[in-house]
Amino acid sequence: MDDSKIVNLYWERSESAIKETQNKYGRYCHSIAYNILNSWEDAEECVNDAYIKTWNSIPPNRPNALSTYIGKIIRNLALNRLRDNSAQKRISSAACFSIEELEECIPDGETADAIDAVALGEIINCFLKKLPKKHRIIFMQRYWYFCPISDIADDTGLTESNVKVILLRAREKLKDFLSKEGIVI
Repeated sequence: MDDSKIVNLYWERSESAIKETQNKYGRYCHSIAYNILNSWEDAEECVNDAYIKTWNSIPPNRPNALSTYIGKIIRNLALNRLRDNSAQKRISSAACFSIEELEECIPDGETADAIDAVALGEIINCFLKKLPKKHRIIFMQRYWYFCPISDIADDTGLTESNVKVILLRAREKLKDFLSKEGIVI
């Protein structure tokens, strides 16, 4: 079923909307949550919460790309769960490593507060558009979807070493790009 039909089911308040979302995007949501949390149980809870949050937010929202919409919801829920889990104990996941990798490039909390989040997002989108398509995909897999480097290497047909080098160079370019835009790290 295409996204617009599924969104229409939400607008009609038909419970089949959740089932259709699950059929079409269940694996996608689970992979995002699992990449962040590294726990099937936590991932399953986040996915269920994402379906409820989607149900409660459509209407009034009418997303054009349901995959992007629910992907953002599941990502945020999983990151919140990761934050809660890490507050309780030291944990290790691809998301933690990905965030640590980007800490050298992105503004800290104080600087980020001074910069409009929307403006920063637009600047980063401009940066991503300048990357070669393959590098942009690798960057997004690592830093948006929090995929492990081994999975990215398998998906792209590159070695893990190649992926690490591409990511390192992309982070360096991002840091330079942000500096040229007047954002001090």
